[in-house]
Amino acid sequence: MTPEQLAEKILQALAALAADGAITVEGGLPRELKVERPKNPEHGDYATNVAMQLGKRSGMNPRAFAELLAAKLRGDEAITAVEIAGPGFINLRVAADAQGKVAQAILDAGPKYGTSDSLQGRAINLEFISANPTGPLHLGHTRWAAVGDALARVLAAAGASVSREFYINDRGNQMDKFGESLQAAAHGHQIPEDGYHGEYILDLAKRIADEVPDILTLPADEQVIAFREAGYERQLKEQQDQLEHFRTKFDVWFSERSLHEQDGVPHAIQKLRDQGHLYEADDALWMRTTDFTDDKDRVLIRSNGEPTYFASDAAYYVNKRERGFETCIYLLGADHHGYVNRLKAIAACAGDDPEHNIEILIGQLVKILKGGEEMRLSKRAGTIVTLAELVEEGGVDALRYTLCRYPADSPLTLDIEEMTRQASENPVYYVQYAHARLASILRNADELGIKLDEFDPGLLSHEREGDLLRALAEFPRVVATAAELREPHRVARYLEDTASAFHKFYDSCRVLPRGDEEVEPVHKARLTLVSATRTVLANGLDLLGVSAPERM
Repeated sequence: MTPEQLAEKILQALAALAADGAITVEGGLPRELKVERPKNPEHGDYATNVAMQLGKRSGMNPRAFAELLAAKLRGDEAITAVEIAGPGFINLRVAADAQGKVAQAILDAGPKYGTSDSLQGRAINLEFISANPTGPLHLGHTRWAAVGDALARVLAAAGASVSREFYINDRGNQMDKFGESLQAAAHGHQIPEDGYHGEYILDLAKRIADEVPDILTLPADEQVIAFREAGYERQLKEQQDQLEHFRTKFDVWFSERSLHEQDGVPHAIQKLRDQGHLYEADDALWMRTTDFTDDKDRVLIRSNGEPTYFASDAAYYVNKRERGFETCIYLLGADHHGYVNRLKAIAACAGDDPEHNIEILIGQLVKILKGGEEMRLSKRAGTIVTLAELVEEGGVDALRYTLCRYPADSPLTLDIEEMTRQASENPVYYVQYAHARLASILRNADELGIKLDEFDPGLLSHEREGDLLRALAEFPRVVATAAELREPHRVARYLEDTASAFHKFYDSCRVLPRGDEEVEPVHKARLTLVSATRTVLANGLDLLGVSAPERM
């Protein structure tokens, strides 16, 4: 029995009490409720405070309300005990055969176990890793690559339609400086002080000179443009390849240039003008964002007729909404706190609800330690630690899992040696080892010729079996909550708790027969539980973009 199924039984009992005239709840009965696992297992398998919520609305003492509900629930054969605690808490214990059915339900659902329809019908645009195509992806991008991709997976598991979007900052002065830096490097000249530096610039410039015929013979101005565009193409391809290797998928690579080349900016400005939030002053066009909590109004078109970067932001938001996305989520770096109010103001000025149609998540900085020292410099980029180097040092699995297991808005210090250590103290190793151990048990069962052709859920009556079953039953709710709160780290912490519950079960309950022992129904029941646990760990690791190894 899952928590949701138990909650449904409680709702049915409430409905029966109301039909009998035993209770009359002002405002009607709730359509849904949650049951929780008590912190102290001695209090029962699950608990609910519904009597405290509805008692007063029924004109009754909550404890008296709880007594009525408890009496009704005691008649359900799936519930073995109902106790009332304190002012009206109801503690429940579930029958072993009812709880054990969770294992079969997991196997029946397979890879879909953990999914729900809690966000069904929601079209979400998730933008993360907004980067310039002028250099390697760095440590900050790496955190968003892991967290953003995991969040997209969790949102999709909760039923949302998710588009993962990379916003390419391919317009503006930085692109010209990129071209000038490459041109200077190709000619062996000193790169401008405010240009791009690092070994990668020298390598890229040489590669372009070798691959683009006659580029060095073009007039100087044309050369800068040619180097800029060739560098852009190759650097973007490198970013795409690195992210693919890091198991970070994007549905859309959106070019900032396209907003200007396809009249996206004029179109958005006209829409904002029609909403009545634009005005002219000092020969410039402004948006009155102070009407919506921004600290100052923002310039859209400068006095020289040039659109600002803010104009691109506004046009990009309007473009997303016109593509049919109900909610636009932005994952931004620690230095973007000032963007929160201005982006919400854009949504409000466009006629949208800034509390519903737009969300901004701000991540915090990450430090990487290697040998006890902070990694600050890159072999190729000179001033930053790159994604490629981090993957080389830590591996995709360890890096993704470790970045995903903490709230994105908390500063983070990662130790490469701790992150890659093969010990139970290392969370990613602990969870992956649990999956490999489960796979090994199932392989051994197969070698012994044991078939999972019968399953008696009532045989899973041991305390540790119950603990593990209740942990497995929580998975769909954990995923739905992670999606609702935009917190994929909840999945990682759940996996660690569930791996712990499995190890305790395995230490207490013999799964396979010893020696010449006959295969008993209890062995098959426990193997069914092992298989279900393996499914849940695999599904959870997949939500984090981390592999589930068969052997370690």
